[in-house]
Amino acid sequence: MTATHSVFRACRHLGVLVCAAALCIVFSAHAGLVETVPQVRASVVAIGTYQRTRSPAFQFSGTGFVVGSGFLIATNAHVIPDAVSEERLEYLAVVMPGDDGERTVRPVKLVAKDRDHDLAVLRFEGGAPLPSLTLGDTTKASEGQNVAFMGFPIGGVLGMTPVTHTGIISAITPIGIPQGNSRDLNPALVRRLASDAFHVYQLDATAYPGNSGSPLFDPDSGAVLGVLNMVFVKSTKESVLSNPSGISYAIPVRYLRKLIEHLD
Repeated sequence: MTATHSVFRACRHLGVLVCAAALCIVFSAHAGLVETVPQVRASVVAIGTYQRTRSPAFQFSGTGFVVGSGFLIATNAHVIPDAVSEERLEYLAVVMPGDDGERTVRPVKLVAKDRDHDLAVLRFEGGAPLPSLTLGDTTKASEGQNVAFMGFPIGGVLGMTPVTHTGIISAITPIGIPQGNSRDLNPALVRRLASDAFHVYQLDATAYPGNSGSPLFDPDSGAVLGVLNMVFVKSTKESVLSNPSGISYAIPVRYLRKLIEHLD
């Protein structure tokens, strides 16, 4: 056997080992997410208003997730409606999808809001607490890191079933929060907000308006790294569904941690 043949066989063998190792890494990452998704799903809720006499009785506005003691729900400030019609017996509510397809509606109250970082916290009273998600250490989040998020991407159109999306943190970048229009961005708005910015996660992942308030989490541990709050819009709001940009943003969870530290 010539030296050339020996090198070729060695390289071929090495290539098989490298491919096998790569497949193991991919399988391990996928297996981690498969195990994490059911745990996260138990803590994700739909947020909106409820009025028994209208159709549909529940009007969806965004996604939220359970934190702290199990009675607190984190979401975006822009998800919370400015007012509800108490004279029409309308109230702020969350819907908790069940494994059997049934949905439980629970009234909630707004207990904290941070407009500067587009965060809000709701509380529901009575009944059993829900499983809460662990807030992660965002100082360890890095560009290129795999992430996942879960919510209701187009509200009730696809049914009240939480949907999981995956992507990476493509950048940790300074950006501002547009007051009253936090769910989407355009180039002009980004430039205008640059002077009043803080660092957020830019994601290489496709999100939709209903994903506002979704937990951004580590696929392996389920620890929350941030809160989805914005989608980059290329042209019009309608194009978000037909031609999504694939660029989304999330608020680092450290701002949420500050908001809830005195609520439990």
